[in-house]
Amino acid sequence: MSHQRLVGEEVLAMERDGPRLVGSRCRSCGAVTFPRQASCPRCTGENVDDHRLARTGRLWGFTVQGFPPKDPYLAAAAPFRPFGVGYVDLDAEILVESRLVADDWRQLRIGMPLELVIIPFHDDHSGEQVSTFAFAPTDEAAEDAVA
Repeated sequence: MSHQRLVGEEVLAMERDGPRLVGSRCRSCGAVTFPRQASCPRCTGENVDDHRLARTGRLWGFTVQGFPPKDPYLAAAAPFRPFGVGYVDLDAEILVESRLVADDWRQLRIGMPLELVIIPFHDDHSGEQVSTFAFAPTDEAAEDAVA
């Protein structure tokens, strides 16, 4: 039986309502960053706290990656499949670049509602399953597609 671990565990928090990305918020100027940082990129202050980002957002921009990334990102992966990559607007607080649960641009549209999910990424050299975060269309987006 394969054990599972997350890529970038330091950027994720598992909470009752599901996974949340962990960024930071500056106590001096209010700037929000992802991933979390020890200092503020806006005011250079070091008075920052961990900040849980919204689980849902809207697609701001995207592309579909049609070729394998360079090593070490996909070194152990089985046959390559295209995947979406995009910017997700989380509560008008921050744009986060993320993998998208879509492999065809026709499945995506600017402004569509998305939610944070955990997806399989690859099995490493020891057979351990490695998962990552991504954003997937919400039920609301699926209903819009049917209408």
